[in-house]
Amino acid sequence: MIETRMETLVATDYLTRHRGRTLDLDIIHRAYRAFLAHDVDALLDTLSPDVEWVHPDGMAKYGLGGTKHGHDGVLEFLAHVPSVLGGMCLEPQEFVQSGDRVVVFGTRRVTSRRGRTETMPFVHSWTLRGGRAVRMEDIFDTVLFHRLIES
Repeated sequence: MIETRMETLVATDYLTRHRGRTLDLDIIHRAYRAFLAHDVDALLDTLSPDVEWVHPDGMAKYGLGGTKHGHDGVLEFLAHVPSVLGGMCLEPQEFVQSGDRVVVFGTRRVTSRRGRTETMPFVHSWTLRGGRAVRMEDIFDTVLFHRLIES
């Protein structure tokens, strides 16, 4: 009887701590942890080999706009970012899931090449299939981003 009660308490505790978490949410959390750790291999592990990596067309002036395709496209994008920015730290704050989509609201601290840092809101829309992200769309105020880059 004691063992059954203990198993029930453990199961209840797990469900309380992980209420609403799904495999898709776990994948997205892993992607942000990988990005924070600068672990490109771990990030790519969360992405489908044919992922679409989408940023606002308004960032094309800096080589950061448009859609990149596949792991090679993501790698190309990530390799280009340091030529435009001094640094960036993403801080996801809210995760909302509907079907195969996870939308993340957060802020990013972005540092220009000259050392000026600004905090800006972002929305990331992730689409998942088969345990991996097949699309990530980054939505943000490109005017603020332009001002920072040019400062």
